[in-house]
Amino acid sequence: MKLKITAGSATPAFQQIVEQLHFQISSGELPAGSKLPSLRALAKKHGLAINTVAKALRQLEFRGMLAAQPRSGYRVVTQDTSVGRYQARGVSSDKTEVHKVVDKLDHGLFPHAFCKITEDFLTGNPECCNVIHADGSGTKSIIAYLAYKETGDASVFHGIAQDSIVMNLDDLLCVGVNGRILIANTVNRNALNCPGEVVAALIEGSERFLATLRGLGVRIYSGGGETADVGDLTGTLVVDSTAVAVLRKQDVLTAATIRPGLAIVGLSSTGQASYESRENSGIGSNGLTSARHELLSSWYAEQYPETFDSNVDPSLRYCGPYRLEDPLPGSSLSIGEALLSPTRTYAPVIQALLDEHPGLIKGLIHCSGGAQTKCLKFGEGIHFIKDRLFPIPPLFKVIQKVSGTAWKEMYKVFNMGHRMEVYCLPREAKTVIQLAKRFGIDARVIGRTEASRRGNRLSLSHRGQVFEYGDHPTTPRRRRRTST
Repeated sequence: MKLKITAGSATPAFQQIVEQLHFQISSGELPAGSKLPSLRALAKKHGLAINTVAKALRQLEFRGMLAAQPRSGYRVVTQDTSVGRYQARGVSSDKTEVHKVVDKLDHGLFPHAFCKITEDFLTGNPECCNVIHADGSGTKSIIAYLAYKETGDASVFHGIAQDSIVMNLDDLLCVGVNGRILIANTVNRNALNCPGEVVAALIEGSERFLATLRGLGVRIYSGGGETADVGDLTGTLVVDSTAVAVLRKQDVLTAATIRPGLAIVGLSSTGQASYESRENSGIGSNGLTSARHELLSSWYAEQYPETFDSNVDPSLRYCGPYRLEDPLPGSSLSIGEALLSPTRTYAPVIQALLDEHPGLIKGLIHCSGGAQTKCLKFGEGIHFIKDRLFPIPPLFKVIQKVSGTAWKEMYKVFNMGHRMEVYCLPREAKTVIQLAKRFGIDARVIGRTEASRRGNRLSLSHRGQVFEYGDHPTTPRRRRRTST
């Protein structure tokens, strides 16, 4: 291993270590299994603080390139290039390091629920409980920023306002929230790049979308919000929301009711629902960091350096072939329209299911962070089998083609065609499908649940292969042909 640290360089010492070791590992100069010198030895040799070296190696560990061994330092790990590209941009599809912390905290009244549920601290009613949830549009707002800079049309942020709201609303659906919801928005912006018309468009978009939802019977209201000018924290803007609701304890849905013997009905993320104004690509609000950099060309890095982290390897910044106005292959949408498709809410469908068919829903899973593997976090001893998925939408096909991302990883990052799962008895699946179609949303039985003797696991079928995820993942295997 060779390191050359240049004192006085504009690039911090820790970043010099990261970039040089990243290259050496990627090029094979440091093969899998190679043991690195100790932190103390590296720090002493190069005249650096131990914390500087530790910071660099932890970043490489996050990228999936190094692994810390108990009492024996770091070793180079066998590379899964798809994981490396995603994590190297500072994003984690499953947030493993976050769950190591939060999983130790109090899980609330219903530990197996999709969201944390507490006692009713707001009204003091012992028969009720409170749900508060925070989420946002993620880096999708950066794509809107690019479109705004190119066209000068601030209305592109209407969809970003919807994204932030839906990422909260549809999570709340999964615990059975069916009453009034109060939502507040937080906008952190760089005022030099995002003037008042951007904030006005976000507020207008929020109010319009909330009014649309109320017209569909979803009782959701604005609780105001906050706009902070934080140019030191972001070059563009970040749009987040917080939602709160009071729910009767008897109405709570928990994933504890997800058991073997259920059908999994997927609600499509593509097409055009009856309450949508245009075709939806299905992108939602997950995986946009990957989608943006893999699809969009280096021209955007040159023109808008405020839209990416300078610590990210230059080879991973805007490394695609497209501009926003280019057509999306296999679709009537442009690349920009597809990436900016507002995140679809399933609230009207779920509201109707809860009202018209009480007890039908045994579980709901919003395939957001973790995408098709999100289900692994819910239920106990469940083998999730997804063997009849929707056809892969054009946008995800193009992302995979231009990036070379392994299909197995694609299913962990993107919803790949459906973003809400309804768990029900097999005989009631038809009811769910018909009700969804009433709202113009395609639905199908995409799989089932069986018992598992080795923790929760998922078997997902893809073009003749079966990808395994969970407590005991294995390499992809070929699916056996069965008679029909």
